[in-house]
Amino acid sequence: MTASPIKTHLGDLAPGYDAILSDVWGVVHNGLKATPEACEALAAFRRKGGQVVLITNAPRPREEVMKQIEHFGVPAETYDDIVSSGDVTRSVIQSRPGQSLYHLGPDRDKPIFTGLDVTFAPLESADYVVCSGLENDDHETAEDYRPRLEKMLARKLFMVCGNPDVVVERGPRLVYCAGAIADLYKAMGGEVLYAGKPYRPIYELALSRVKGETPPLNRVLAIGDSLRTDFTGANSFGVDFVFLTAGIHAADFADDAAMHKAFGEKIPTAVMQKLKW
Repeated sequence: MTASPIKTHLGDLAPGYDAILSDVWGVVHNGLKATPEACEALAAFRRKGGQVVLITNAPRPREEVMKQIEHFGVPAETYDDIVSSGDVTRSVIQSRPGQSLYHLGPDRDKPIFTGLDVTFAPLESADYVVCSGLENDDHETAEDYRPRLEKMLARKLFMVCGNPDVVVERGPRLVYCAGAIADLYKAMGGEVLYAGKPYRPIYELALSRVKGETPPLNRVLAIGDSLRTDFTGANSFGVDFVFLTAGIHAADFADDAAMHKAFGEKIPTAVMQKLKW
């Protein structure tokens, strides 16, 4: 590496970009309340003429995500649009008409099915599974679902993972997400489609939401706090990336050596503790 990627202000990078694809959970809020400095940084980018599309692995449609982050105190001025893994999951469901599904996840994720022609079925007869999360993420881990996953594997059921995140912040704690269950099922030999970051479809959908002429990839900046989803996804899609170290990987970045070990040869465009203008 010829130059340090450590930066402290988004404003120093902003002139090089027309659009930002920003993660939501861990960037603009922590699962309980908004992060004011991050929200103001994105709003400032918009005031300078840029566009911001929030890109999230939340297993709910964009309209529900908008309501949620408004409740957390994220100002509407923070972003232009939102794309969620819930949107991608809905497109997968629509591509399988006439098939029944088993929903593995909490009731709060049910809006993902609103307006769709869906037939729900028990695990013993469903054609496939949509996993949106743990039913009680305050106390459970993926291992609590192994018996159900074994039944799914015996029937060779296909799983759509509506949230590829393994963990997210909820205030000061980390809680498990659908990605943890999906990873276990895949390790057991099950077939999984991950409907969200770091996979290309959600980035293509996000970029399509930029108004006007679509900017070239070298004028697009992604922001996030996850190595597995945000960092990998930005690299695969071919856009620059700002990594925030104060999120779920805070313990992995004690010094420069730890940072280089975590990233390997591919270093992000910039590394910040938290997003600020």
